[in-house]
Amino acid sequence: TRSAFPQDETMLLRRVASRRSAVARRRSSSESTTHFGSRTVAKEEKESLVRGVFSSVASNYDLMNDLMSGGLHRVWKDDFVRRLGLRACARALGKVPRVLDVAGGTGDVAFRACEELAAWLPSDDEAAVVVSDVNPEMLEVGRQRAEERGLSAAVRFDQGNAERLPYDDARFDFVTISFGLRNVTDIDAALREMRRVLRPGGRFECLEFSTVHDPLLRAAYDLYSKNVIPELGHRVARDRASYEYLVESIRKHPSQLDLLARLANAGFASPSYRDITFGVVAVHSGYAP
Repeated sequence: TRSAFPQDETMLLRRVASRRSAVARRRSSSESTTHFGSRTVAKEEKESLVRGVFSSVASNYDLMNDLMSGGLHRVWKDDFVRRLGLRACARALGKVPRVLDVAGGTGDVAFRACEELAAWLPSDDEAAVVVSDVNPEMLEVGRQRAEERGLSAAVRFDQGNAERLPYDDARFDFVTISFGLRNVTDIDAALREMRRVLRPGGRFECLEFSTVHDPLLRAAYDLYSKNVIPELGHRVARDRASYEYLVESIRKHPSQLDLLARLANAGFASPSYRDITFGVVAVHSGYAP
């Protein structure tokens, strides 16, 4: 695990400030276009293109994640949810904390959150966890899984765009997003929205593929990503194109420091990150001021 705050904190803060300036310059120079995998597309096109990818993989979502991560996504998500400290928060509040999982259609994070909060369920309030996702096929898979687990009352599934969340200000104690931020058309708008719906002091956590630092490991990972994952997608799921997009979406996603700067630009207090598995994924955190 790599801390966001090494011994020379001043140097890190300078680097983040530099990244913030670079992010602002890039935003002003590419207001009308964005990336979709290796392609440059108009921003208004990307949402429908991404929806098409996830409509295609919805029924095989666990398989997709297994192929993308070598099965490690399950371990990463377990650790991600455990570190939220939902049980401690419930004890402190005396009730179930309000949790929003963005781009969480199939319920992977939501169901893990319910396991953490099992002693406080069922809640007298509304659903303990709200899942928001732009893709109706993913949400339908999530609803079916919730019913199979007996969690239909504990988890609510809403269709919504991460850039325009359909919730009031300061609504949630926790907002999470797991392997979804890189698929958002306007990451900065989504970050601002997720901060908006957090109550003051509420916590934001993002689990996402990131940048491997070691050159040799990065070369090996790039080789696996570019050559093995699309071929596995073709052979196992009969869908090479979707897996090629998903690989390219990782390559285009901001690095750890770039995303850290974007959290700061979006208004999160005390932004930080930690690497997992040599930077294959990273968790970025922040608080609503």
